[in-house]
Amino acid sequence: MDLQIKRVILFTANMGAMSAFYEQVIGLSPLSRGEDWTEFAAGGCNIALHAGKAEAGKRPPKLVFYAADVAAGRAALANRGAKMGAVTSTGAFDLCDGKDPDGNPFQLSSR
Repeated sequence: MDLQIKRVILFTANMGAMSAFYEQVIGLSPLSRGEDWTEFAAGGCNIALHAGKAEAGKRPPKLVFYAADVAAGRAALANRGAKMGAVTSTGAFDLCDGKDPDGNPFQLSSR
């Protein structure tokens, strides 16, 4: 059996803000949209939002988006309202962390 990740599902009680964030701020294209479900094309693995309460106290997944120029990507997302941290360089690659409206972490990385 050859298993491959198809999608990551984020549970949210805030579908409107989360859908707007991943579409308008991150820039993903919606594949399907419903009252309780929105799925976005995100390269090799889709991101889906599912209406429902996330469990408090659990460490959420971190979505990592590739960006050839992390600083430029950070600036573009910050200009669109994303909460972004500072760009960090390891010497081999750059990265920058951010948070979506529900507080889930995401990252831009040139790795």
